[in-house]
Amino acid sequence: MQTAFTAEQLENPDVAHSEKIIRKCVHCGFCTATCPTYVTLGNELDSPRGRIYLIKEMLENERPADAEIVTHLDRCLSCLACMTTCPSGVNYMHLVDHARAHVEATYRRPFADRMIRKLLSLTLPYPARFRAGLRLAKFGRPFAALLAGIKPLQPLAAMLRLAPTALPAHSAVNRPGVRPATGARTHRVALLTGCAQSVLDPKINEATVRLFNRVGVEVVVPEGEGCCGALTHHMGQEESALAMARRNVDVWLREIEAGGLDAIVITASGCGTTIKDYHHMLRLDPAYAEKAKRVSALAKDVTEFLATIDLPAPRAAGEGLMVAYHSACSMQHGQRVIRQPKALLARAGFTVRDVPEGHLCCGSAGTYNILQPEIAERLKTRKVKNIESVSPQVIATGNIGCMTQIGSGTKIPVVHTVELLDWAFGGEKPAALG
Repeated sequence: MQTAFTAEQLENPDVAHSEKIIRKCVHCGFCTATCPTYVTLGNELDSPRGRIYLIKEMLENERPADAEIVTHLDRCLSCLACMTTCPSGVNYMHLVDHARAHVEATYRRPFADRMIRKLLSLTLPYPARFRAGLRLAKFGRPFAALLAGIKPLQPLAAMLRLAPTALPAHSAVNRPGVRPATGARTHRVALLTGCAQSVLDPKINEATVRLFNRVGVEVVVPEGEGCCGALTHHMGQEESALAMARRNVDVWLREIEAGGLDAIVITASGCGTTIKDYHHMLRLDPAYAEKAKRVSALAKDVTEFLATIDLPAPRAAGEGLMVAYHSACSMQHGQRVIRQPKALLARAGFTVRDVPEGHLCCGSAGTYNILQPEIAERLKTRKVKNIESVSPQVIATGNIGCMTQIGSGTKIPVVHTVELLDWAFGGEKPAALG
C-alpha cells in the first residue's frame, strides 16, 4: 500500500514503524475471510484492510480521530486472525495498538463511554478492587435488563450479566512466595498469577503449581508482580500499560538475578501475548529496552513450557474423555502456540476434538464482551454452536476470558487445559467435572 508520510512525520518512531507496516499491505483481502467482525457484519471498514485504510488516512493527515474511525477501531477484537492469514506479514497488532493510542490522545469519547472505560481500567487490573466490584454487582444485577435497553449503558448490563453469582475464596497460591519442587529440582519458574483470573478461578494457578511441583519444577510468585498491562494497552491507555510493564520487568529481573529463572510462565494466553511483546512496547525506553527483551524471551504459556520438560506416564483418570479444544485467539494467533496444548492433552489420554471455524474469536477479547456486547453475543453463539457440534464432554482452553464467555453460553463444562493435565498426571479432578 502506497503511503505519503513526510520526512518530518517519519522522524516520529511510532509513525515510522506504522508506515512500514502499512506499506506491507498489498490489498489482497485474505484477511477479510478470517476477520470475525467482517464475517459477522459484512462491512469493509470492519475488516483489517478497511481499518488499515482508515488508520493510514488518519496518521498521514495528522488529524484527530473522529467518530467513524473510533467506531470501526472499537469493533476490532484484536484477535489477530488477520496476522495468521496475511501472506505479506503485516503486523496489524502493532498498527492497531498505535492507532488506539492516537484515538485515546485525540478523541473525546461520550461521557458514558469514558466513565465505563475508566471504571474498567481502575478495577480489572487490581484483584482486590475487582473482587469488591464483583461483590457489589449482585445489587445491580436486577437492573441489567433495564440497562440493556439504554444503548450507552449496555456495557454495564454486560458487566452485570458476566459477573459470577458466587466468588471462590482467596487462594494462597496467589500470594508471593516460593513453592518448592517435590524431590529433585529440575527447573525454576516465575508464575504470573494474573489479575482477573486470580479472582475468578484461582484453581487454574493451583493446578499449575501442583503439576509443576510434582514434576520437579520450583515455582516462585515474586513480590510486587501485578497486571501485565494488556487490558489498558488494548484501550489505548499507553502510559498506564507501560508503567505496568516496567514494574513487572523490574520484579522478574530481580528474581532472575536472585535465583535464576528458566521461564516466566503464564496461564492466561491474553497476558502471554502482551508480555511476549514487552520488547516492542518498551523498545524506545533506553532504561528498559534491553531488560524487556530478556523478559519477553523468557515468557512462556504454561503448555508451551510443559511441552519442553519430561512428564511421567499419565494415570488412567479421564482416559478417553472427549475434549473440545478451543484455541484462544491470543494463543493461536498472538503467540502461535498451536500444537503443544492438543499434543499434551492427547498424551494425557484424552480424545481431542478440533472445533469447526476454530480460527474465529468467541467474542471475549479482554473487555470486548463488555464494550461491544451485541457483536460479542453473536460471536459467542456461533462459537458455542461449533463447539457443541463435535459433542464433547468437556471444553478445554487456555484463557480465562474465553472460559467465562463460552461458559455463559453452554452447559458443557469449561476448564483450563492445565486443570485436565494436572488431573491426568496425578492431581485433582477439575471441580467443574463434578
